[in-house]
Amino acid sequence: MNIENTKAQMRKGVLEFCILSIIHDQDKYASEILETLKDAKMLVVEGTIYPLLTRLKNAGLLNYRWEESTSGPPRKYYTLTENGKLFLKELNSTWEELRNAVNLVTK
Repeated sequence: MNIENTKAQMRKGVLEFCILSIIHDQDKYASEILETLKDAKMLVVEGTIYPLLTRLKNAGLLNYRWEESTSGPPRKYYTLTENGKLFLKELNSTWEELRNAVNLVTK
């Protein structure tokens, strides 16, 4: 069994939760989201982020707006919808339950 594949699957399983959490406090554009994930050692590439952001938007969890940038082309800023905030709240509860369960099992 390939450990790198298992680790990648574990990261993918929490990626939506992490993205929604990043956007929760402040609207972000894709490069900021990607940078935050990379800083946290999530090892995510652009080809993963953009389809996921589109899927979250199509699910009604995110909205976006365009803003002009002083250092290049306009940027698409993502924000949570009310449904996105409720969804994130539910994910937070689920994460706490899962984290507690895993901690109990792995001690």
